[in-house]
Parts: sequence; C-alpha cells; structure tokens
Amino acid sequence: MPGGRLTQQERRQIALGLADGLAYAEIARGLERPTSTITREVMRNGGPTAYRADLAHRATERRAHRRRQTAHRGQGAPAQAHGRDDEAVREYEEMFTTILMQSGLPKMMARVLTCLYITDAGSLTASELVQRLQVSPASISKAITALESMTLIRREPGECRRERYVVDDDIWYQSMIDSARSNAQLAEAARQGVGILGRDTPAAARLENVARFLDFVGESIIRAAEQAREVLYTKAEATSGGTAESSSEPG
Repeated sequence: MPGGRLTQQERRQIALGLADGLAYAEIARGLERPTSTITREVMRNGGPTAYRADLAHRATERRAHRRRQTAHRGQGAPAQAHGRDDEAVREYEEMFTTILMQSGLPKMMARVLTCLYITDAGSLTASELVQRLQVSPASISKAITALESMTLIRREPGECRRERYVVDDDIWYQSMIDSARSNAQLAEAARQGVGILGRDTPAAARLENVARFLDFVGESIIRAAEQAREVLYTKAEATSGGTAESSSEPG
C-alpha cells in the first residue's frame, strides 16, 4: 500500500471519483489508500461538492511551507500535551473546522469553536484565542458574540476579570432545546395563519402541515435530548463515582 503524501495525480483521481459519485471507501480502494486519508483530504479542501484537485494540491504545498516556517521559528518550543503529534493535530483542526463550515457556520466562528473543542480545558480567554488563531481581537469578539447567540458556547468569570469562553457537555443539549423552542414558535405562527387565511383554503392546509411537522420534530428533539442527557451523563457520573469508591477501598 503506498504511503506518504498524496500526489497530484492521486488528487485528480479523487476528483474524478467524487464527480462519478463514488464513496470515499471506493476511491480509497482504487488508490490503495486508507479511507481516512481520502476523507481528510476531501473535507479539508472544500468538501465533496467543491473539491478541486489542483487547488487542493497547491493548498497542501502552502500548508507544508507554513509548517516548515513555524517549525523553524518554534525550535525549542514545548511539545504537544499527552505526546500528541503536532501535524496530526493541525490536520484534525482543519478537518473539524471545514465540517463546521459545511454545516453553515462562518469560517471564524468555526475556527473559534474548533479551537475550544480541541483544548483540554474546554475553555479559553479572548486573548488566548487571539494568540492561538493569530487574528484580531475584533474578529474573536464578533465570532464569540455570534456563537453565544446560538448557545454553542457560554462565558464564565475568570482570573483578573478576564472572561473565559466555554464548551462542555451541556452546550449541545441546550442548543437542541433552543432549536426545539424555535420550531415551536414557528409552528405557532403557522397555526395562526390557518385561522387568518381560512381553514378550508390550500394556503391554510399548507400551513397546518408545516405546524404539524414542526410540532412532531420539536417534540422528538426534546425527547431525544432529555434521554441522551440522562443516559450519557448519568452513566459518566456513575462510572466516575464507582472509580472513586473502588480506589478508596483498602487493598
């Protein structure tokens, strides 16, 4: 099985495979590469609909050049925590950011959210985000405000009056609940239109279907979020409690 970086010819084969609607695994088999290599390559270079072989190749060369410059400037810098591989972490950060962007987040918001998620503490100050992402404080402030409005992060007091921006297990639960509430508001607005437009009219029937659909989806979201929170969080707490108890028992 070939190793090393993808060649320009391999990237052209990937582009052809995507154009033909092939799955990542099938493209990988044709190139005798791991599926994860193809997935990572596509996701960090625009995704399956925007992937371009020549652009991806040039982007990879630019990233490699930047890494060499960073390595040269950062000789003697402390190693990644837990023995992590610097390049693997950077590649994962790029891939995760790309996926968030494809889900609809603007680039800076996606970069900030990714940065928070891959930080062991799960929290950073604005100045720490500026330093890590090498962007202006104004860019960070704008992204933070937008992420807060979507309930994807929260802020809490830190040392020296510096607020910390946090992601934790409860963030996604709260985001799902907020989404369900938005669905409920839209369903109610649609239902009001039924009475205004006349219950027996085509427009009213359409709005009634919208309301019923959103009611069903919203209730399902809330039910699933509550169940997941109870099962996953309770299990984690029980495991952690059990470990603590067992460690306190005499040997």
